[in-house]
Amino acid sequence: MRVLITGANGLIGAALTKQLTGEGIETVRLTRMRTLESDPTRIYWHPPTGTLDADRLQGFRTVVHLAGENIADGPWTEQKRRRIFDSRVTGTKLLCRILADLKEKPKTLICASAIGYYGDRGEEVLTESSESGAGFLAEVCRAWEEAATPAAEAGIRVIHLRLGMVLSSRGGALPRMLPPFRLGAGGPVGGGRQWMSWISLEDAVGIVRHSMNNRRAKGVLNAVAPNPIQNRDFARTLGAVLHRPAFLPLPGWAVKLALGDMGRELLLSSARVMPERLEQTGYTWRYPELEDALQACVKGSV
Repeated sequence: MRVLITGANGLIGAALTKQLTGEGIETVRLTRMRTLESDPTRIYWHPPTGTLDADRLQGFRTVVHLAGENIADGPWTEQKRRRIFDSRVTGTKLLCRILADLKEKPKTLICASAIGYYGDRGEEVLTESSESGAGFLAEVCRAWEEAATPAAEAGIRVIHLRLGMVLSSRGGALPRMLPPFRLGAGGPVGGGRQWMSWISLEDAVGIVRHSMNNRRAKGVLNAVAPNPIQNRDFARTLGAVLHRPAFLPLPGWAVKLALGDMGRELLLSSARVMPERLEQTGYTWRYPELEDALQACVKGSV
């Protein structure tokens, strides 16, 4: 098996690459850092200019496409929004156009997406068949998934993983939450009633591996744990794991004032997402319950 990975330096990509190489699976990174053509472990690409050597993409069994600008790194200025959009959509279009034209096409393409696709939906229970919502992230996710159409039309099994909030001690949102919670200054955000759909890093990688080898996995899969939780209960659970109180709220108006649309869509929106199709494929979660996942994160094992 040969596997090509984009976004291999990200949270999920790094963990996936480490796991695959540890099992002796040949893993090649698609990177935007210039590299020697003789380096068999890296291939250079530059989506803004359409730069990608198609010949070097021949013969991979699976492509895992995880690349994208960090959405929580800095305010959503117009320039930042454009980088978020282009890093996902332009890169996916380039990659899928070339994969579709290859003589030796991959069998499977696994593309990251996000539950931002659903927008702010309150108490509504959302499955893979639910319609897209409103907002910037929903717009990005729709275009992101649509950009993979050429690969699917060429007969490649395409999977869109709509990822929830990935919990890990190694990166993502949780390390930013831990300091105030450890000081006893954590608590619910806004009214705390918004639903949070999450996934442990170990399960995020596990779902990618499951999708690589399970032909029942195709189309959209909600990559979330089967037990979403309201923000106030998330705060209470994290406080209990850390043996700290967690009752100091962060008012919604303060979030909007400080972070604008980014805070509104990332912290205050509600998405009660269920992994209906993923369950049908037979995936078994390592951490289906939030408390167990947070315990593992705090111990540094995830």
